[in-house]
Amino acid sequence: MLELTSISKRYGDRLVLDDVTFTVEPGRLTGFVGGNGAGKTTTMRIILGLLANDGGTVSLDGRPVTADDRRRFGYMPEERGLYPKMKVLEQIVYLARLHGFTKADADARARGLLEELGLGERLNDKVEALSLGNQQRAQIAASLVHDPHVLILDEPFSGLDPLAVETVAGVLQTRAAAGAMVLFSSHQLDVVERLCDDLVIISDGAIRAAGTRDGLRAEHAQRRYELISAGDTGWLREVPGVTVLDFDGGYAEFETDNDQTAQAVLRRAVSAGDVASFAPQHPSLSQIFKEVIR
Repeated sequence: MLELTSISKRYGDRLVLDDVTFTVEPGRLTGFVGGNGAGKTTTMRIILGLLANDGGTVSLDGRPVTADDRRRFGYMPEERGLYPKMKVLEQIVYLARLHGFTKADADARARGLLEELGLGERLNDKVEALSLGNQQRAQIAASLVHDPHVLILDEPFSGLDPLAVETVAGVLQTRAAAGAMVLFSSHQLDVVERLCDDLVIISDGAIRAAGTRDGLRAEHAQRRYELISAGDTGWLREVPGVTVLDFDGGYAEFETDNDQTAQAVLRRAVSAGDVASFAPQHPSLSQIFKEVIR
């Protein structure tokens, strides 16, 4: 398990990370979301040892992360870092060789990974000749070629079309299923919500929410309900402690201030007419994100 505990970072008088604490579990995909300047990239660079933190610790399996540990980390920065004049296969083979693989093993690994990422027909193209989306896939291959046990990806889905998103998602899921710890950031909240087992939301350098995807959805669903009734539900607007979010005749979505208010709404709905459905609503990641960063 990769664990960040009370990480802080300052640039001069500006506190850019404040008590950042979360974990990345083996075998799970962890989505790291936040607005521009929230602190995602700074946090990732501290994990990788590219930046020094001013406080707190980064540990792996209960002990401080070492330089040897980081050799088994894979990192894809948001900005592309491949050599544009090199051919795609040569580039990935070269990086595998830097990690100590023999020429034959490096070639086999590079070819297999590029095929998996849908670049099998572009092996001999120069990086600069690739589309931006294919350059992104090549960058992901560079981060994976040494079979890292911790994978840190900064906006891996940026610039990818829907088919490429599915390809890359499948590759990351395969690595997680094999036991890797995978942390990735993305502004595409729908992709994060669909893929991730765990979520970390950061804003203004502080963690606003962290936990399993389903756990966070359940936590934020406790006060949001959907009511479908044969009778008109307009009376909900008059109930103390209720905020109506959506309304259309016998349909209403609303929030309550506590469980007792929700039960009171249900009793009144039953007394007013047939109730077809009354259930807590699971908010989307986008809704949770907006709620926790207010």
